[in-house]
Amino acid sequence: MSNRVSMSDVANKASVSLMTVSRVINHKGDVSSETRERILRIIQELDYRPSAIARSLATKQTRTIGLVIPDVSNPFFADITRGIETLAYAEGYHVFLCNTEEDPQREMAVIQSLEEKRVDGLILCSSRIEEKQLTDLLARLPAIVLINRRLNDHDDNGFQSVFLDDERSGLIATQHLINSGHLQIGYLAGPASSYSGQRRKKGYHTAMEIAGLAHSPEWIMHCPPTVNGGYLATHRLLTQYPNLTALFCHNDLVAVGALQACVELNRHVPEDLAIVGHDDIQLAGLVSPSLTTFRVRRHELGTQAVEALLEHMKNCPTGCNQIILQPELIIRQSAP
Repeated sequence: MSNRVSMSDVANKASVSLMTVSRVINHKGDVSSETRERILRIIQELDYRPSAIARSLATKQTRTIGLVIPDVSNPFFADITRGIETLAYAEGYHVFLCNTEEDPQREMAVIQSLEEKRVDGLILCSSRIEEKQLTDLLARLPAIVLINRRLNDHDDNGFQSVFLDDERSGLIATQHLINSGHLQIGYLAGPASSYSGQRRKKGYHTAMEIAGLAHSPEWIMHCPPTVNGGYLATHRLLTQYPNLTALFCHNDLVAVGALQACVELNRHVPEDLAIVGHDDIQLAGLVSPSLTTFRVRRHELGTQAVEALLEHMKNCPTGCNQIILQPELIIRQSAP
């Protein structure tokens, strides 16, 4: 096996100094066009590949972005990830993807690991970490963008955010069910640590209060944001409160679980129980009955996050790029 070509090999063949080769590789000036062309030609002839470690020491950049998501198997996060990776790669960055399995302790550990790897920036999606801990942790990183999470809603702390108007979707979902004649509406709220779930719950409360409808805190049940989580929560909620006639679900996976539970409980959808999901993943239109849900531009959430991060890495002023995307209600069979 041949030895790896070094920068010294390039410099020797081009009869120039190591510094001159370094300037060419790192696109710096003070090199004549003739010398630059000769060095680039020799680099190609020798198939020289610069050391990423050496380059990062010279430029103080690793050309890497950390991406932390709570569940890589959830199609919602998979689509966001694709949007992030596509644009990051086009901009010359590699993405370190970390999956936390909805575990705040694991999330803290992977963020610390990415800090140690000296990533140029971090995109943190739907963080489950308590706010004070998260603020202290992120303060050690050079550039951060949050997806579906804000810190200190009323204070400007410099963290860039790209998020959905979750309070509005909670409001619209509940109003849609009320307008369809439902007076007793439950909410499967996802993880208690979910920022999106908390905001949607606020929208749910607002809609019920505007309509003058009494609603019990027991009609709200937290659950894992999965099919099984929705299935078990629906079983518990409808067993305890059989008079409920509608459910707003944290996401489409939870809603699919609710559909499964309704089959076992002999509750027909939408005749006996209307169901509204969130995110409009591909599965939402394939199940029977098809899900009424909120369409989210997931790929755009990812690309907007990368654009905001790149701006932040260029010393973007504090408070810029607070981007809010509006979900769109898609009415299908489960809640016409």
